[in-house]
Amino acid sequence: MNVLTVTFLQAAPPAGGGGMMWIMLIAMFAIMYFFMIRPQQKKQKELNNFRKSLQINQKVITAGGIYGIVKEIGDTEVVLEIDKNVRIHIDKNSIYASVADTVGNQAK
Repeated sequence: MNVLTVTFLQAAPPAGGGGMMWIMLIAMFAIMYFFMIRPQQKKQKELNNFRKSLQINQKVITAGGIYGIVKEIGDTEVVLEIDKNVRIHIDKNSIYASVADTVGNQAK
């Protein structure tokens, strides 16, 4: 036998292995969807609903870790009072959570 024949014989794929590969690939995608993608989408949806339901005088935390009280709500920005007579304008998307939510989660 020559070298070319030996190479082709060694590189032959096993019979019937293609269907099992597709099943494993689909199973991996399903596992990633249910354990990673779906929970992240749910969390993002809850956060967007929270931002839409902001109310004046609600205590919140920004993404940067600043605690404040909502004093004004605009379309894209919020005015927070972080101390007496100290107000800052921040983007609405940087509001992370309500203080009451974080205190309740720590107690559990």
